[in-house]
Amino acid sequence: MRLPFRLGLRGELLLLVAAVLVVVIALFAALWWHEKRSNADVRELSASAMRELAREGLLSRGQTLSSQLADAATNPLYYLDLAKLGELARATLRQPDVVYVVIHDANGQVVHDGSGDIPAFGQPMSDPMAYEALNAQGVHGQWSDKLLDVASPIRIGEERIGGVRVGLSRDNANRREIEMLGPLGDRLQAASNEHLAWLMALLVALIGIAVAAMVLLQRRIVQPIAGLAVAAARIEQGRYADVKLHSDRQDEIGELVRAFSRMSESVARHDRDIRRMAYTDSLTGLSNRLAFREALDERLMTLQASSGELALLFVDLDDFKRVNDTLGHEAGDEVLGQLSMRIRMAVERLGGLGTEIARFGGDEFIVLFMAEDIRTSSGRLAESLIEEIQRPLVLRGRQVFLGASVGITLFPFDAASAGQLLKNADIAMYQAKVAGKGCYRFYSKAMDQAVERRVQLEEELRGAWDRGELSLHYQPIYRLADGRLMGAEALCRWNHPRLGVVPPSVFIEVAEQSGLIESLGRHVLVQACKDAASWTPPGGERPFVSVNISPRQLRTGDLPDVVASALAATGVLPQQLHLELTETAVLGDEVQASALLSRLRATGVKVWLDDFGTGFSGLSHLRRVPVDGVKIDRSFVADVLRDPDDLALTSAIIAMAHSLGITVVAEGIEAEGQYAVLRERGCDQGQGFWLGRPMVAADIQRSFREIN
Repeated sequence: MRLPFRLGLRGELLLLVAAVLVVVIALFAALWWHEKRSNADVRELSASAMRELAREGLLSRGQTLSSQLADAATNPLYYLDLAKLGELARATLRQPDVVYVVIHDANGQVVHDGSGDIPAFGQPMSDPMAYEALNAQGVHGQWSDKLLDVASPIRIGEERIGGVRVGLSRDNANRREIEMLGPLGDRLQAASNEHLAWLMALLVALIGIAVAAMVLLQRRIVQPIAGLAVAAARIEQGRYADVKLHSDRQDEIGELVRAFSRMSESVARHDRDIRRMAYTDSLTGLSNRLAFREALDERLMTLQASSGELALLFVDLDDFKRVNDTLGHEAGDEVLGQLSMRIRMAVERLGGLGTEIARFGGDEFIVLFMAEDIRTSSGRLAESLIEEIQRPLVLRGRQVFLGASVGITLFPFDAASAGQLLKNADIAMYQAKVAGKGCYRFYSKAMDQAVERRVQLEEELRGAWDRGELSLHYQPIYRLADGRLMGAEALCRWNHPRLGVVPPSVFIEVAEQSGLIESLGRHVLVQACKDAASWTPPGGERPFVSVNISPRQLRTGDLPDVVASALAATGVLPQQLHLELTETAVLGDEVQASALLSRLRATGVKVWLDDFGTGFSGLSHLRRVPVDGVKIDRSFVADVLRDPDDLALTSAIIAMAHSLGITVVAEGIEAEGQYAVLRERGCDQGQGFWLGRPMVAADIQRSFREIN
């Protein structure tokens, strides 16, 4: 928890010592309380033991007196010799602690009580202890707060003719208990007071030690550290000459002071180098983001006073990630170094006064440009930059081709602040990417609306599946040899309540860029498997369903687990599920992709390469990536009837795939002639509008049930 005020080291030490003292006092108090409890327990146990001994002694005396009186009164009671019974009773009454004596007959009527006129003679005994005394089979004692009543029966043979009761007072026993406990309590109290005195003395000694420790820490640690804090503040202000630290101490504090002094000298020595490095990109030698932002702010202040114009060009390399993924990050750094030189040369060739170039981050560069007719000049500069970047690079003995997308914003026409200009240039660059890359775009207000529409579309896409707006359509896939329906490709469709049908090319791109494609892909996979479970043709093999997998889903690494979960939840056989991945997705990380695809194929799931032939390496990947089929891209199928090159390439793909045992599927069959040529070349399966358009789940299910 953060305190609302600053304690400082001295305050923290005081707080620590106070906390330790509180803990020690608490421990002493607990020890004292424990000793008091122990003394009380000792006193209670002693009293209990004495009480028990007195009780047993009194009971033993009572039993002896009662038994003796019963034996002596047997004959006198039998002959009702009252004189003898009185003599015996009075003799017993004279014994210490005896309060009363009662001799009674078998019916519980008093015969004698030791008095002269026996006022209770012939009356039944009615006291609370009479019942147990009358029914006692042997010597029987009863206790009350003040008395012990001991009864003994009088028998002649087996016949009970009466009994005697002797009552003894407990006062003497209680008095002796008090007399014995008094000295014990005094001794315990004296011992307790002595222990308390020792505890207090020890506590005072500890407090004294704590105070001495505080004084020592203040002089030996707190004061030197406070001096270091003052020196650090001067170093922070750049007042290196005012930092004068020296210590002759040979302990750790002395070493710290001397090390701090050396550090101050080193900081002063390297300050100029650090300032220079803070404003330069170490890889390209260009200005970095910080330096560029300061230069832009300064330039805008000048232009606002002079009513000048300025262009901001945001340059982003196209497909630079491919270089890092295929050649490594060191090669990527070398590419950035070469391209930064080309950008600098192009800007120097066309730029005017006050031009600034900076590496803004990653594969992004930014150019601050000033010239007459700023719009035309900045357009020519953007074209020159794109041409320079598109020229092939020689990297480790091989050529590398890259492109660039450029966004341009103008001051003061588009914005007046540095932050808004940078934002506008970024938006314009994104629109250049959308336009196909390798081009430039000027910022316009309409771009803000496009960005806003994209953000809105992303927000509405988040709950579209749960709201039932997203659904699956299925495009049938036929075997070309006999025209038999073999399966279907799952296609996601979005029927927006306000916008109507949103094209997949729009919302799939939004899902990819926002990361929603992962959850959307899971929903599509589970729903496609659930629908495929209901495809039950009258006979023959079960139809398959193919599901497109995005590169983002492949990169997460948990695709095999997601697929296994979908299969288990829906009951679809693994061989009924075909996963389609684009060639570029596999190319991004071929090692990881190959491992994941091997795990998937081991479960029985089929893996197809989609849009085959449009990637960077094409047929060479079929030897390294474990796949079961390839789908020839529609761009080749569309021209097989009129372009000999496309026909030759398509035929080569089919032959190469068959030689490797890979199934070939043709996409985009739109005419009977295309169908005939592909079947003649041995293409295994095909799909397209001529064969069948995408249909809802109920229609594709009906189609499978109608298979002969």
